[in-house]
Amino acid sequence: MKPLRALCGGELPRLVMFDLDGTLIDSVPDLAEAVDRMLVEMGRAPAGVEKVRDWVGNGARVLVRRALAGGLDHAAVGEAETEEALARFLDIYADCHNLTALYPGVHELLEALSTAAVELAVVTNKPERFVAPLLEQVGLGGYFRWIIGGDTLPQQKPDPAALLQVMHLAGAEAAQSLFIGDSRNDVLAARAAGVPCIAVSYGYNHGRPIAEEKPGLVVDSLAELL
Repeated sequence: MKPLRALCGGELPRLVMFDLDGTLIDSVPDLAEAVDRMLVEMGRAPAGVEKVRDWVGNGARVLVRRALAGGLDHAAVGEAETEEALARFLDIYADCHNLTALYPGVHELLEALSTAAVELAVVTNKPERFVAPLLEQVGLGGYFRWIIGGDTLPQQKPDPAALLQVMHLAGAEAAQSLFIGDSRNDVLAARAAGVPCIAVSYGYNHGRPIAEEKPGLVVDSLAELL
């Protein structure tokens, strides 16, 4: 695990925090199904997987607003419409997890870190109630000591509050910690927390190459970290 050591002063980190969607799991097919069903229920045309892939990453509320707007800019979407759509989306998505799958290399890296006694956490903008069941479904339920969802704290990424909270719970300094994600929000949150960041190239970053955000390292697969 030389790349991890290189970012943490030659030692393995004590704590590794992971984003979820676009980093550990590909959840877009299920999210797109829920978005499209919500849109159809509201008398709108479905968006499709490719559009939804560009809209995810900022939590359920923003995803719903982008779906209603039909694009990334959702400033014109009203709050009453947002609340109705969000409630519909969350009800639908609760039963839409059959297409979510692990990315290659995820299980191998988590197993290696766990064997090395590295503490693991998930920090995601997905609503917390969906996270643990999803992890169980894809076979990752036993790996993470802490889970912070998008509604666990008042703040969401790119605010560093969730990362700082996990570091406090783990008793780990920034230099002993690492964050792995796929989006601009992840890189900004890690930077604000003073934590080294590894970004995966295959995730959801609104159609932009994640290398543009200048994380500490970009990998095409988490297996590269082994």
